[in-house]
Amino acid sequence: MTDDPQPEPSYTRLPPAYVNRLLQPFTRFLHIEAAGGAVLLLFTVAALALSNSPWAHPFLEFWEIESGFNVGSFEFARSLKEWINDGLMTLFFFLVALELKRELVLGELSKPRMAALSIAAAAGGMLVPALLYLALQWDQPGVAGWGTVMATDTAFVIGCLALLGSRIPPSLRLFMLSLAIIDDIGAILVVAIGYSGDLSWGALALAAVGIAAIRAMANIGFRGFPLYFLVGVLVWLLVDASGIHATITGVVLGLMTPARRWVSDERLYAILNQVVAHPADELGSGDTRHRQTLLTAEIAARETLSPVERLEMALHPWVVFVILPLFAFANAGLSLSFDELDGSISVAVFFGFALGKPIGIMVFSWLAVRTGLATRPPDLSWRLLAGGGLLAGIGFTMALFIANLAFDASLIDSAKLGILLASVTSATAGIALLLTQRAAPPGRGS
Repeated sequence: MTDDPQPEPSYTRLPPAYVNRLLQPFTRFLHIEAAGGAVLLLFTVAALALSNSPWAHPFLEFWEIESGFNVGSFEFARSLKEWINDGLMTLFFFLVALELKRELVLGELSKPRMAALSIAAAAGGMLVPALLYLALQWDQPGVAGWGTVMATDTAFVIGCLALLGSRIPPSLRLFMLSLAIIDDIGAILVVAIGYSGDLSWGALALAAVGIAAIRAMANIGFRGFPLYFLVGVLVWLLVDASGIHATITGVVLGLMTPARRWVSDERLYAILNQVVAHPADELGSGDTRHRQTLLTAEIAARETLSPVERLEMALHPWVVFVILPLFAFANAGLSLSFDELDGSISVAVFFGFALGKPIGIMVFSWLAVRTGLATRPPDLSWRLLAGGGLLAGIGFTMALFIANLAFDASLIDSAKLGILLASVTSATAGIALLLTQRAAPPGRGS
């Protein structure tokens, strides 16, 4: 027997490589998105069932209940559905922008030619569906709905990829996640430009001042999130009053969030060594050197993660498991009474997603690689890209979001039917194609 102390378990393993710091947030994001896709599907089915049940009228009327607040003579009121679509969905777009910022600074999108493939695919996946929709709806009542077919639903796509397990390479998951994030950003810019009302330049100027104040706060060194949240809410109110759709606030603030950490590992370890050097040998809670060192260590430990990473970890579960399911529950209700539907809109939406998306993604990806603007990972074959292109036709969340802005009450159900049919068809076709071939081994394409 020996009395020598045994080494701590953490010292018997190699220290984590830097690559783990990049991959772990990405892996966590995928796992939450995959689980969120199942929850989103459950709430979608529930909304469809309730909207075609004896409780359909009270269920649909519930979301139209007005709520709001008054400040003096100023009244700010919305229906429950509008609070979800305009307010809570701002957090969704904020999270999307955070993920894009992290990928651009720390992830695969920081490599220009790798980023170019996702950007080109996303551009084709927005442009071709919109043009196909316009061609099918030209001079018809639904022509304004062209933006409906532009975006891919991240949660459902990642959920479908999760069903395939190791049959597909990680490069396809990264490509699809990057594509979905980029075209979600593109879609909300389309909303801000194409589906906003008359502009109030005064309110817009004040919103710009608020955004500048946030930048100044970051430059000065404010680290606390609550103050940023309060200013962000003020900016949201001003953008909403300006006539631009308020959800664009989430994108702007998300892209402004720093992706670099404030405290390095080396500085953290040096501070922790100070904690060890000053053991707690004093009683009480006074302003001792030991307590000051502990406070410094607490702040340093928190600040070794960038604001982007901390906000992602805090918001992602709430957005995926609460906000998006609630959005689906409020918006996916559709009365399956085909007598009142406009079939031409349903057909245009369906083909925009199911046909326009894969064609646009494949053509623009091929052109980007062919011209040398982008590079394709060796294990990401064109067949796998085609399967991903088909899955991109699942446009559920963003499609419903834009449809609510683009169509009036008499046409919205026709658009919803096209969205649902396209999503089911695209998911089935994409999974079927990806099941026919395993990913090519590293170093080989096809």
